[in-house]
Amino acid sequence: MTWTARRRLAALLFTLIAGSSAAADEKPKPPQGAGLGPEQVQSGKALYAEHCSHCHGFGMINGGNVVPDLREFPPDAERRFVDTVAHGRNNRMPPWGDVLSPPEIEALWAYVRTQGK
Repeated sequence: MTWTARRRLAALLFTLIAGSSAAADEKPKPPQGAGLGPEQVQSGKALYAEHCSHCHGFGMINGGNVVPDLREFPPDAERRFVDTVAHGRNNRMPPWGDVLSPPEIEALWAYVRTQGK
């Protein structure tokens, strides 16, 4: 494993550990913003199961591998989420912009905002 890969892994683990203790103290927050209704969340859940769960885990719970835990995705990072889903990231996350429409990516975001609940 290269030095850069070790640093990235250490940063990811630190983020996950720090986030999990803070998240345990907070109650789940409902999705905020226009258009994040139950229908959109359900649509996003179905799209997630079909396209995302293979890597990110069912219900956003992964087996501790190197893919990000989407339950920890910052709630104010919609633009980053949409860009990552549409265009891919770091040659690890494949681009889905040619498979998923913008409304489908928005539905995925609505589901991610629920933290898999």
